[in-house]
Amino acid sequence: MPDRLASPVHLATGVTAGPGHPLAFILGPCVIESPEHTLRMARAVGALASELSFPLVFKASFDKANRSSLRSYRGPGLREGLQVLAEVKRATGLPVLTDVHEPGQAEAAAEVADVLQVPAFLCRQTDLLLAAGRAGKPVNIKKGQFLAPDDARHPVDKVRSTGNTNVTITERGASFGYHNLVVDLRAIAIMRAVAPVVFDATHSLQLPGAAGDSTGGAREFHLELARGAVAAGTDVIFAEVHDDPAHALSDPTTQLSIDEVRVLIRQCLAVRRALVEVGET
Repeated sequence: MPDRLASPVHLATGVTAGPGHPLAFILGPCVIESPEHTLRMARAVGALASELSFPLVFKASFDKANRSSLRSYRGPGLREGLQVLAEVKRATGLPVLTDVHEPGQAEAAAEVADVLQVPAFLCRQTDLLLAAGRAGKPVNIKKGQFLAPDDARHPVDKVRSTGNTNVTITERGASFGYHNLVVDLRAIAIMRAVAPVVFDATHSLQLPGAAGDSTGGAREFHLELARGAVAAGTDVIFAEVHDDPAHALSDPTTQLSIDEVRVLIRQCLAVRRALVEVGET
């Protein structure tokens, strides 16, 4: 474990990530499929937060620019997608997170989103990181599958150079040969010295490109990875949730059903309570 942990980060009203704060969750569908579906999923995960008492940020992407195939569904785009997320906030009161892929998207997205997210493949794109930081909202950086955990300080430093100190870093597995990711739980301890850590419990299950023109996945391991990440000290759990994962328009092999994510949340909260009881958080 690092000798010194990074300071907590305020993500949204009632949601703080870092040492001494409750385990938080970022939950929602991979991509905006329709206004009705997105609002339905926001209400579903909001109900889970009320039922199980945990801090929640809702997530959904207006564009999935890093898809395997040209034929893959990407989403409604910036303008329509932000309108959907604005309605989610109005109707549910939940804070929202969404991805930005280009520097020009950051300012517009920040008018609606409470947290801006930089996708893993783009975590070294300096102009994007600076634009996200300058937009003034908390920034969650997905650590690239190609990036060593001790190198995560570089993208974090780029955002902080703008004066924005509300930065988290997400562990989502590392490339291991072809069509495979592995999770090294040491990364969580290493990166917590740099910034509070989010663990992506669903993208870590991916088998990139393994389905030919799309990404495969190993959903059956989601509980093991999530429990291990909480035991290793992660501050936030990220999971993509869908009411019909098999027919999701993006990441159908790794998104979790409402029932699956309810079990995941209960188990993660139980692990965190055990750590608190022995004074290890």
